[in-house]
Amino acid sequence: MASHSTEPEHSPAIPSSETAGSAQGFLASIIGATALAHGCNDMIQAVLPSIYPMLKASFTLTYAQIGLISFVYQITASLLQPWVGLYTDKHPRPFLLPAGMGVTLMGIGLLAVAGNFMMILLAAAMIGVGSSVFHPEASRIARMASGGRFGTAQSAFQVGGNAGSAFGPLLAALLIIPHGQLSVAWLMLCALVAIVILTRLSQWSARHGQAHMKRHSSAALQTFSRAKIFQALAVVSVLMFAKFTYIASLSNYFTFYLVHRFSMPLEHAQFCLFAFLAAVAVGTFAGGPIGDRIGRKAVVWISFLGVIPFSLLLPHVGLVWTIVFTIFIGLILSSAFSALVVYAQEIVPGRAGMVAGIMFGTMFGISGLAAAGLGKMADVYGIEWVYSLCAFLPLLGFATLFMPDTKRSR
Repeated sequence: MASHSTEPEHSPAIPSSETAGSAQGFLASIIGATALAHGCNDMIQAVLPSIYPMLKASFTLTYAQIGLISFVYQITASLLQPWVGLYTDKHPRPFLLPAGMGVTLMGIGLLAVAGNFMMILLAAAMIGVGSSVFHPEASRIARMASGGRFGTAQSAFQVGGNAGSAFGPLLAALLIIPHGQLSVAWLMLCALVAIVILTRLSQWSARHGQAHMKRHSSAALQTFSRAKIFQALAVVSVLMFAKFTYIASLSNYFTFYLVHRFSMPLEHAQFCLFAFLAAVAVGTFAGGPIGDRIGRKAVVWISFLGVIPFSLLLPHVGLVWTIVFTIFIGLILSSAFSALVVYAQEIVPGRAGMVAGIMFGTMFGISGLAAAGLGKMADVYGIEWVYSLCAFLPLLGFATLFMPDTKRSR
């Protein structure tokens, strides 16, 4: 990779003043572009569970089959991510980003015309493959442009995805559910916009990104022993399991819960899901900057302990408090993810892409397994029983006691 002094003075992806600016600067236009692309990617993803009730009625699916759709999508979205990150840490391939979104584009087209359950599964798998390429590479670009403010950059990147996830159910309620399965094809426009953005980001990364990453290599923390690394990642895994199993119960089955328990119309339930996911976006944005100031572990503690009262009460309250509590749960619990990603990158410095791939891959893998398992339990025991069980998951947040400290987490 050529040094910065021999590169073109202007990048086609960012304003020339920012390209020529301080090496320590927070490149807002680059991080904003990654967040926007993340929003497009995750809005497409969020539409899939949002149209589950429509698919369930159209194809006479069981809850277990609904869970299998989520499982296929989430597993394909998770298995490739660590390998993509590991490979591109050593051999940067920035143009994988628009190529991956191209696979997502084809998956959307197939979902719009799918005529049976197997075609739906194939479409979900293609969307998952595109996502598995997107997350580690886009997260790496956000870190390159962070100017050393890693938590803030990760939060800004992540909040774009959460905002997209929030608008997915809204788009489904306003456009897709009233007009039927074929209207899913409108999402292809969103994928095309993302391809344009990702192409420009890839151009910037190829010309300037590695130089920015090297300038901040001095921010790497002390070297940890294998035992400490294993302990830290084991605790992070427990916390990820608790967080994303609980999030999966809400993002995949909250509309079913509202319709079943409170006889709410499906369109209104979609708006309630939007409110929850919007709260997740706001909480995610807050987590990174706060973590840069007070430490990663403090954010994790607040995230898990703060949500426990609301999760335990949620299965036992009426409609209004159910909506209010889910908003609080989204705000509080979502703040942990950016802190966990940056914490893991600090524990294993120099492997930003691999760690991001593992973290996002673990997120999707847990979400997929949880969606499938919770769907099966809902078939057997009922949807309300599932929410009573999931209420105890935030208690696993006490595993934070065993997280090793880093210089940035104290």
